[in-house]
Amino acid sequence: MLPKSSIIRIAKPTINLCEITRMYIEGLGFELLGEFNNHNGFDGRIIGHKNHCYHLEFTYHHNSQLLEKPHPDNLFVFYIENQEQWESVCRSMESAGFIRVSSFNPYWDEKGQTYKDIDGNRIVIQNSEWSE
Repeated sequence: MLPKSSIIRIAKPTINLCEITRMYIEGLGFELLGEFNNHNGFDGRIIGHKNHCYHLEFTYHHNSQLLEKPHPDNLFVFYIENQEQWESVCRSMESAGFIRVSSFNPYWDEKGQTYKDIDGNRIVIQNSEWSE
């Protein structure tokens, strides 16, 4: 079994590396943790929070022009229990250019808001506590 303290990196391809990096930094308050350029034909940006156990990596392959659209139930879900913080993050998401959409699974619309980024990835900002 993986230890609870394991760090996870979720990697997603993009053809909009600069714009998608900006959106997630502004929308979720992430920081740029690392980057690489022309590493075997790939550029990448790693974003997140230094002390959190997860971060996102967006990569651009120099020969890629199109991406397959992600399935609408392929989600990043962030749980924010505090109502004021949740509302603030939702406002930040919209200001950063994320588009609010109805969720493919109606469960996420009950206590959350679903957003789509420039590549079609979906992010749920859920107004509830995560329970194990």
